[in-house]
Amino acid sequence: MSHYYRTTKKRGSKLISDFIRGVTVEFETAPGVFSEDEVDKGTRLLLEVAEVPSEGVILDVGCGYGAVGITLAKAYPNLRVYMVDISKVAVELSKINAKRNGVADRVVVLEGNLYEPVKGLKFDAIYSNPPLAAGMDVVRRIVIEAPEHLRPGGSLQMVLRKGHQAIYNLMKSVFGNAEILASKWGYKVLKATFREQSS
Repeated sequence: MSHYYRTTKKRGSKLISDFIRGVTVEFETAPGVFSEDEVDKGTRLLLEVAEVPSEGVILDVGCGYGAVGITLAKAYPNLRVYMVDISKVAVELSKINAKRNGVADRVVVLEGNLYEPVKGLKFDAIYSNPPLAAGMDVVRRIVIEAPEHLRPGGSLQMVLRKGHQAIYNLMKSVFGNAEILASKWGYKVLKATFREQSS
């Protein structure tokens, strides 16, 4: 698989560059943000195998400096992308990186906890690489609350290294379905599809 990677230090921040999903992306990162030196393997695997609508609105939950949402915005020019993170630094970096990658006109970055900033909005797909430091309670909330933010036929896609069996089972319980899109480097990418219950 061809990809390149470059790091440039700048005012305490770093600039990393990569080639993922057919597009070249550059991200400014900073000390303390998740995976500041390179796009981590879990995020890379999610981006490589994610099932992505060619148009519509998607959400990146726990976006960090924006690797998932911005890469997908760049690869799919008809998508509108919402990105959410609880960290002020992550939100600032994501806004900078959306501009850097030329997708700021289609990317909305919001600060807040999980789905709170996008209350009332519905998406065609939700993506997440939840950091392990967040704890399994946070991961479970992402799954349990996802259906109220998905349009019929929309999906939740997550990459996990630990606890993936429990989350797979939870997805089956919440959505009535679950599948493993990929398994590599100790990571699993899980997907569940929201289907409206017929009354």
